[in-house]
Amino acid sequence: MAEAEIGIIGGSGLYAMPGFTSVHEQRVETPFGEPSEVFVLGELEGRKVAFLARHGRGHRILPSELNFRANIYAFKKLGVERIISVSAVGSLKEEHKPTDFVIPDQFIDRTFQRISTFFGEGIVGHVAFGDPVCATVAKAASGACAAAGVTGKTGGTYVCMEGPQFSTKAESNLYRSWGADVIGMTNLQEAKLAREAEICYATIAMVTDYDCWREGHDAVTVEQIVAVLHQNAENAAKVVKAAVAAMPRERSCSCATAARYAVLTQPDAIPKAARERLKLLFGKYHGW
Repeated sequence: MAEAEIGIIGGSGLYAMPGFTSVHEQRVETPFGEPSEVFVLGELEGRKVAFLARHGRGHRILPSELNFRANIYAFKKLGVERIISVSAVGSLKEEHKPTDFVIPDQFIDRTFQRISTFFGEGIVGHVAFGDPVCATVAKAASGACAAAGVTGKTGGTYVCMEGPQFSTKAESNLYRSWGADVIGMTNLQEAKLAREAEICYATIAMVTDYDCWREGHDAVTVEQIVAVLHQNAENAAKVVKAAVAAMPRERSCSCATAARYAVLTQPDAIPKAARERLKLLFGKYHGW
């Protein structure tokens, strides 16, 4: 029996999830190493939920240091079918103001030193990623913003940069010329791995600042961002709670079967170690 059905990834500012009942902590082992932190399991709005602090307690893990594979694999191992990811972002458009929430439906990858697939080491596979966000989870998040009285904007493009430094003005203006909406450092790898793991995924992007492109807007400082983070965290807790309550019980989206035909390697060519490592994810389709 699944230990949780909905996963919550808390980003910068959201290190715990208020409102949990029947709470207990659980360490989850994975073939890919340790997740960011122990998972906090409990009930929220009558649903079984697993919460993970993305950067660890005390915010000690850089975006580039995150073990994305371990985090997503651990959610899968717990039985999670949907993930609501909360993260801090900079705005690339005037219309997305600090303290606004954006629920993007597209991503652009500007990272260069991260592992973002479970495949490799003897097994080749591909999944469709044209629509990288689960529409069902995004809809629940969007409705939750309205229910919580938070400005939430549905749709848009999230640029995922390497960091940890913020953008140069040249980069910021380049992304704006592409029509991108927000910029962050974490969510794309989560979305890719969730798709391979057949977990529905959507992002609640909490705007902290205008990045560095905006004329008349002082250069972004960490102090400014932290001040907005606290306000955003309070709103995020309300939105996540409402989103969990609104989430349909059954899944009817294509996320649930995204990896049915993903594996391309011939069965007799797949190393035993690879089969064992990925049995949880793909074994049901191949008799592993």
